[in-house]
Amino acid sequence: MAMCPYCNGLEKLEAICTVCGSTMEDSGKVSDYLDPYGHYNDEKTVKLGDGYTNTSKDDICPHLLSCLSCGHDQVVFIKE
Repeated sequence: MAMCPYCNGLEKLEAICTVCGSTMEDSGKVSDYLDPYGHYNDEKTVKLGDGYTNTSKDDICPHLLSCLSCGHDQVVFIKE
Protein backbone atom coordinates (compact mmCIF):
# COMPACT_ATOMS: atom_id res chain seq x y z
CA MET A 1 0.00 0.00 0.00
CA ALA A 2 1.37 3.41 -1.02
CA MET A 3 1.70 6.08 1.63
CA CYS A 4 2.30 9.82 1.37
CA PRO A 5 5.36 10.75 3.48
CA TYR A 6 3.97 14.25 4.15
CA CYS A 7 0.44 13.23 5.14
CA ASN A 8 1.91 10.71 7.55
CA GLY A 9 4.46 13.08 9.11
CA LEU A 10 7.50 11.13 7.91
CA GLU A 11 8.93 14.15 6.09
CA LYS A 12 8.33 17.88 6.02
CA LEU A 13 7.36 19.45 2.70
CA GLU A 14 9.48 22.51 1.98
CA ALA A 15 8.99 24.70 -1.08
CA ILE A 16 9.78 28.23 -2.18
CA CYS A 17 7.07 30.49 -3.62
CA THR A 18 7.55 31.06 -7.35
CA VAL A 19 6.02 34.53 -7.04
CA CYS A 20 7.82 36.17 -4.11
CA GLY A 21 10.52 33.68 -3.04
CA SER A 22 9.19 33.14 0.50
CA THR A 23 8.82 29.74 2.13
CA MET A 24 5.47 28.11 1.39
CA GLU A 25 3.33 26.28 3.92
CA ASP A 26 1.98 22.77 3.29
CA SER A 27 -1.79 23.14 3.64
CA GLY A 28 -2.46 19.40 3.26
CA LYS A 29 -4.22 17.26 0.70
CA VAL A 30 -6.32 19.02 -1.93
CA SER A 31 -9.12 16.51 -1.32
CA ASP A 32 -9.50 17.80 2.26
CA TYR A 33 -10.78 21.09 0.81
CA LEU A 34 -13.15 19.45 -1.68
CA ASP A 35 -15.14 17.25 0.68
CA PRO A 36 -15.23 17.98 4.43
CA TYR A 37 -16.34 14.40 5.11
CA GLY A 38 -13.94 12.79 2.63
CA HIS A 39 -11.62 11.55 5.35
CA TYR A 40 -14.33 9.03 6.28
CA ASN A 41 -13.93 7.36 2.86
CA ASP A 42 -11.13 5.01 1.87
CA GLU A 43 -8.18 6.63 0.07
CA LYS A 44 -8.95 5.14 -3.37
CA THR A 45 -12.50 6.57 -3.30
CA VAL A 46 -11.21 9.99 -2.25
CA LYS A 47 -8.68 9.97 -5.08
CA LEU A 48 -11.35 9.16 -7.66
CA GLY A 49 -13.16 12.39 -6.73
CA ASP A 50 -10.21 14.75 -6.27
CA GLY A 51 -10.38 16.19 -9.80
CA TYR A 52 -7.08 14.76 -11.00
CA THR A 53 -7.28 11.84 -13.40
CA ASN A 54 -4.13 9.94 -12.46
CA THR A 55 -3.78 10.25 -8.67
CA SER A 56 -5.29 6.85 -7.93
CA LYS A 57 -3.62 4.99 -10.79
CA ASP A 58 -0.14 6.47 -10.23
CA ASP A 59 -0.22 6.65 -6.39
CA ILE A 60 0.16 10.43 -6.30
CA CYS A 61 -0.98 12.71 -3.46
CA PRO A 62 -1.81 16.31 -4.48
CA HIS A 63 -0.86 18.82 -1.77
CA LEU A 64 -1.86 22.47 -1.59
CA LEU A 65 1.00 24.85 -0.85
CA SER A 66 0.19 28.35 0.35
CA CYS A 67 2.43 31.39 0.60
CA LEU A 68 1.67 33.40 3.71
CA SER A 69 3.56 36.42 2.35
CA CYS A 70 1.84 37.01 -0.99
CA GLY A 71 -1.18 34.68 -0.92
CA HIS A 72 -0.07 32.53 -3.88
CA ASP A 73 -1.36 28.94 -3.85
CA GLN A 74 -0.12 26.01 -5.90
CA VAL A 75 -0.63 22.27 -6.04
CA VAL A 76 2.30 19.86 -6.00
CA PHE A 77 2.01 16.16 -6.71
CA ILE A 78 3.82 13.88 -4.28
CA LYS A 79 4.76 10.32 -5.24
CA GLU A 80 3.56 7.93 -2.54
